[in-house]
Amino acid sequence: MSNSHFTKLSAAGVLITLGIVFGDIGTSPLYVLSAIINTQTISPNLILGGISCIFWTLTFQTTLKYVVLTLRADNRGEGGIFSLYALVRRHAKYLVIPAIIGGSSLLADGIITPPISVTSAIEGLKLIDPNIYVVPIVITIIIALFIFQRFGTQVVGNSFGPVMMLWFLMIAVVGLPWIIREPGVLKAISPFYVYDFLAHYPNAFWLLGSVFLCTTGAEALYSDLGHCGRPNIQISWIFVKITLLLNYFGQGAWLLTHSGHTLAQINVNNPSPFYLMMPEWFRLPGIIIATLATIIASQALITGSYTLISEAIRLNIWPKVKMMYPSNQRGQVYIPSINWLLCAGCIGIVLLFKESSHMEGAYGLAITLTMLSTTILLSFYLRFKRINFVLIAMTLLIYLTIEIVFLIANLEKLEHGGWVTVAISSFLICIMLIWFRARKIKNRFTEFVKLDQYLPMLKELSEDHSIPKYSTNLVYLTSADFPNEIETKIIYSIFNKSPKRADIYWFVHVDVLDDPHTQEYKVKVLVPEKVFKIEFRLGFRVAPRVNLYFRKVVEDLSLKREVDVISRYDSLKKHHVVGDFRFIVIERILNYDYKLSTFEEFLMSVYSVLKSLSLSEEKAFGLDTSSVTTETVPMITVPVSQVDLKRVN
Repeated sequence: MSNSHFTKLSAAGVLITLGIVFGDIGTSPLYVLSAIINTQTISPNLILGGISCIFWTLTFQTTLKYVVLTLRADNRGEGGIFSLYALVRRHAKYLVIPAIIGGSSLLADGIITPPISVTSAIEGLKLIDPNIYVVPIVITIIIALFIFQRFGTQVVGNSFGPVMMLWFLMIAVVGLPWIIREPGVLKAISPFYVYDFLAHYPNAFWLLGSVFLCTTGAEALYSDLGHCGRPNIQISWIFVKITLLLNYFGQGAWLLTHSGHTLAQINVNNPSPFYLMMPEWFRLPGIIIATLATIIASQALITGSYTLISEAIRLNIWPKVKMMYPSNQRGQVYIPSINWLLCAGCIGIVLLFKESSHMEGAYGLAITLTMLSTTILLSFYLRFKRINFVLIAMTLLIYLTIEIVFLIANLEKLEHGGWVTVAISSFLICIMLIWFRARKIKNRFTEFVKLDQYLPMLKELSEDHSIPKYSTNLVYLTSADFPNEIETKIIYSIFNKSPKRADIYWFVHVDVLDDPHTQEYKVKVLVPEKVFKIEFRLGFRVAPRVNLYFRKVVEDLSLKREVDVISRYDSLKKHHVVGDFRFIVIERILNYDYKLSTFEEFLMSVYSVLKSLSLSEEKAFGLDTSSVTTETVPMITVPVSQVDLKRVN
C-alpha cells in the first residue's frame, strides 16, 4: 500500500508523522541539559541562560528555518539535501560540493544518533540498580534494530506513532508540575537571558555546542517530507514543540531548586535531570517508554541513511550497491552494505565512549555542516525561484551567522570525541567526490557517433546469414542522451569485436531525472522491425529495474504490432515461442598507454578500487545475469599515428 494518502493533513497522517519524523529531536531532552551543565555548579544564570538558548534555537533554527521555510523547497513532494540539490543542480553544477558535504555529514551524524539516544535511555536504569551493565544492553538493542531492517519499515508509522505520542505526552506531564512549582523559569522566554548568559557566564560561548543538541533532528523534518507531507509535519510540530518546551522548562525549574550543587552531587549514579525530576515510582515506566522512543529515533535515522545513499547512487555521487525493496511503500529501501556499516559504526561508538556523557562531545559537530550546506543550497533555490534578493540576503545572513556560531562553538568538541564524526564525514566526502569526479573524467573520453550512418549496415548484418546468429534480440545499454547518437564502443562491439548478427537490435538509455518519482519511456523506431531505441525517464528515487521495464515495453510494442518478438528459428517459430534476448554491457577500463595528469591518475586508481567493490552494471540495472554478456573496452583509444615507432633494417 502506498503511503501517499498520508501526505495530506489528517489525524492518521499526524500520528504517523510523530512515529517517523520527530524521534531524533523528540528524544533530545534526555541529554541536552545534562550536556550543558556537565560538571558545573547549578546557578540561575546558567539554567535560565541555557533554557533561553534552547527556546530560541528551537524557534529560529527548527521552527522558522526548517518547518516554515525549508519544507517549502520540495521536489514534487520530496525533501532532503539531495532532493534540494536535484532542484538546483541544473543552474549551478558546483553546488554538488555543499550537497556532498551536507549528505556525508548527515550520514556521519546517523552513526552516533542511535548510540547516544539508546544509551541515554538505558542509563536511567542506574537509578534503580547502580551496578547494571549498560553497554551490553545497548549493543544488544542496536544489533536487534539492524537485524530488523531487512524486513522493511512499513510498520514503523503504524506501530511507532502511538508510542511517540505517549512519549511526548509523558515528557510534557513530567515537566509541567515543576513549572507550576517554579514559575520563575518562564522568564527564560525573554531573549535577554541569552544575552546575559553569553555576556556574563564564564565560557558560555563554548556551551552553545551543547545547546545545539536540541535541534540536531531538524534535518530529519526535511528529509522525511516525502513520507509525511508538509501539512502533517507543520501541524504535528506545534504539538511536539510545546511538549519539548514543557519538558525543558520543567527540567530547568527542577534544576533551579538545586542551585549551588553539581549534578554528580545530587545523584552520582545517573546525573540526568530528565530522570531525576521524575517521581521515583514512575522512573521504571519512564525508562521503558524512553527506550522505545530512542529505538524509534534510531530507526528514523537508519531509514533516512538508506534513502540518502539511494539518492546519491542515482545522482552518480556514490558507488552502486545492492538495494532491496522489502515493502511496496513508496520510497522504502533497504541497503545491506550500509546497514551493516552503520551497525558496526554504532557498536564502535558505544565501545569507544561507553557513556552518553562522553558521546555528547562527539555529537552535533557534523550536523552543523549539514545545516550550513542546506542553507547554501536553499539560498540558491530561492534565487532561482526569483524571490526578492533582499529577502534572500537577509535569510542567508541570519542563518549563516547562527550556524557558523554553532560550528565554531562545536569545534571545542574536536578533542572530546568530535574528531570521530569529522573523520567519518571526511571519509564519506572523499568517496563521493572521487566517484563523482572520476565519472566526469570517464565521460570526457566517451565518443559518440551518429547512429543514422550505421543503420543500413545494421540491417545488412541482420540479414547476413554467412555470420552465425548471436541472438534473436540484442540489447545494448547506452549513455547517449540523443536518439540519433550512439557510443563508438557499441558500434565497435557490433561490427568489429566478432560481428554480432541479431534479428532485432535494441538500444536502451536510462535518463535519471531531477523529479523524484517519474516513470516514463519513449520508443524511437530507427528501422522498422530491426532497430529500436528506448529511453526510460526515471526519477532519482525510482529503482532502475531495467529488465522489468524493458519486458513491459516489449510487451506493449508486441500488443500494438510494432514489433514481432516470436523466435525466427523455424522449429520454434511454428510453436510461437518468444525469441531469446541477450543484453550486452560494455565496461570501459583505464588503459595504460595514455597519460592522464598525476591527480587524475590517482582519482581513477581509487575509482577502480571502488568500482571493484561496488555492484556490477548488470546487477545495478536489475538485469537477468543469465542473459548478460559483459565486454571490456579501453577507456581511451590512442590513434596509431601518435605512436612514435621507427622501422629499422
